[in-house]
Amino acid sequence: MSVSVSSLEFDTIIVGAGSAGCLLANRLSADPKHRVLLLEAGGEDDWFWIKVPVGYLFTINNQRTDWCFKTETDPGLNQRSIHYARGKGIGGSSSINAMIYMRGQASDYERWAELTGDPIWQWDQTLETYKSLEDYYAGPNAWHGDSGEMRVERPRVQWDILDAWREAANQQGIPKIEEFNRGDNEGCAYFQMTQKRGERWSMADAYLHPIRQRPNLTILTKAQVLQLKLRPISDASLNQHRFTQSAWHGAQTEVYGLDFLHDGVRKTALAQDQVILSAGSIGSPHLMQISGIGSRAHLESIGIKTQVELPGVGENLQDHLQIRTVYQVDNCKTVNTLYKNWLTRIGMGLEYVFKRTGPLTMPPSTLGAFTKSDPSQTSANIEWHVQPLSLPKFGEPLHPFNAITPSVCNLRPSSRGWVRAVSPDALQDPQIQCNYLSTADDMAVAVASLRLTRTIMASPALQPFAPKEVLPGADIQSDADLEEAARNLGTTIFHPVSTCAMGKVDQHGKAENPHTVLDSECRVRGVARLRVIDASAMPCITSGNTNAPVMLIAETVVRKMLAECA
Repeated sequence: MSVSVSSLEFDTIIVGAGSAGCLLANRLSADPKHRVLLLEAGGEDDWFWIKVPVGYLFTINNQRTDWCFKTETDPGLNQRSIHYARGKGIGGSSSINAMIYMRGQASDYERWAELTGDPIWQWDQTLETYKSLEDYYAGPNAWHGDSGEMRVERPRVQWDILDAWREAANQQGIPKIEEFNRGDNEGCAYFQMTQKRGERWSMADAYLHPIRQRPNLTILTKAQVLQLKLRPISDASLNQHRFTQSAWHGAQTEVYGLDFLHDGVRKTALAQDQVILSAGSIGSPHLMQISGIGSRAHLESIGIKTQVELPGVGENLQDHLQIRTVYQVDNCKTVNTLYKNWLTRIGMGLEYVFKRTGPLTMPPSTLGAFTKSDPSQTSANIEWHVQPLSLPKFGEPLHPFNAITPSVCNLRPSSRGWVRAVSPDALQDPQIQCNYLSTADDMAVAVASLRLTRTIMASPALQPFAPKEVLPGADIQSDADLEEAARNLGTTIFHPVSTCAMGKVDQHGKAENPHTVLDSECRVRGVARLRVIDASAMPCITSGNTNAPVMLIAETVVRKMLAECA
């Protein structure tokens, strides 16, 4: 739908057409009387490499599809700054991610319910919501549904070396299981993926593209939000119960629109109902801070007047640090060798074109495994993503030798980082400080994970492939040397969450923890009509890939919003 400057007045404005924004736009515009504006700072998702699953090799670290953030130098990574990919364009990170469909574990959601004081986040309820969202390839069962929009399939390519790795894990007490996503992920299985007939199935494919022609839905791409518009709370808001509940109770301030840059022109859009930030764990807190919502000390240090003091905005950053070990192998095929030979490269392309199978359908990781780093853990706390390829990092060429990459990550890190604006300028990237491996517990898990990886690689099932440790290297044996290896090899698996975390907020708007930013329905404390619905809302990180939990948050909260208006 085209729109003129004079008509920029809507009921709901959604900032960010990523994983949450696409679903929210779908649900909120289902009522033809409800006018929705969806703003996306990136472009369209019509590039060839977005749809081809292996295209992540070209979309990550590409300014067309990736914000290409860089972290601050990190003491836990031996002062390295790392690339911090976030999706840029329609579909957001679901247009460039690993396509792995992973809910996490039941214990994650029991923890969410505990931290928010709200049973809507308990596992039994979240499971039913997940099932309702799915179009599961094998049809409905106790764990899955098939009437939803999000297509979930199994891999369309097999690798002998991964089958052997799975058997090796089994030999070390990590059992073969049919799938993850049933509440207890301990075991080894092939990942389920958000693909449809061999192509990436992003949140835009599932929720946005089918409804783009709705006359009450306006979508603007390359529209960079500059600032939220805030004012003293109006009598109209005070007279509506839904705008005075929980985190909005007692609010002195409300949002009524925003300013954004589109086609080089600064414009204003007004929201009669609500503004929803779905710009992700980096974008949402950054926008709040440059609008004067955040820590007073931080905002004043960069020349921003504090409108609402919320010290938790941008804090509490959690992420899964992966340690990418590399093993050279023989007597098998891997992507490294297939891609190096131009004949097999052509063969892979033809297989994909005519069958939609083969290596080009492959996500970054096909096989996964979960286990405990030590017996004291209450549930699996480490995860492997096993790749039949190796490369120094995404965006760089594959290694010239035949190899696999068993990457292992700590699912429940205790290290915490932050996201902070550096100026009032919305176009200037914020600082991202992850503080990886900054706690003794996280370092202990890293060392244990590296030792467990070696145990699996030394199992009988893998010996026909003569694995040889390339990274970190077989000569590295002591705990101190393994700690150093973790600092040198560790990198993000692109799961930043919790920078606007939900928490317990009572009916009078008082938070149990002063760093709580949102209540359990994603309302921003002290700012009526403003919500944050994306990965930044997670009370704590989930045990696994984070895209599916973003779907869950968006669907759960939007159902509450629609029920309020019914």
